Amino acid sequence: MQQLICYCFEHSEGEIRREVLERGGHSRILEQIRMAKKAGSCRCAEVHPESR
Repeated sequence: MQQLICYCFEHSEGEIRREVLERGGHSRILEQIRMAKKAGSCRCAEVHPESR
């Protein structure tokens, strides 16, 4: 099992790394996470198994 980076959208570290490599250093996943946090719709603290 890969390490999850975002528990809201269930994005893994490997998935993000792969996208960064494929897209020349850019990640739509990271942008999605940033936008969700900015909009206040991030629920990682609620759904993270260690509440962080």
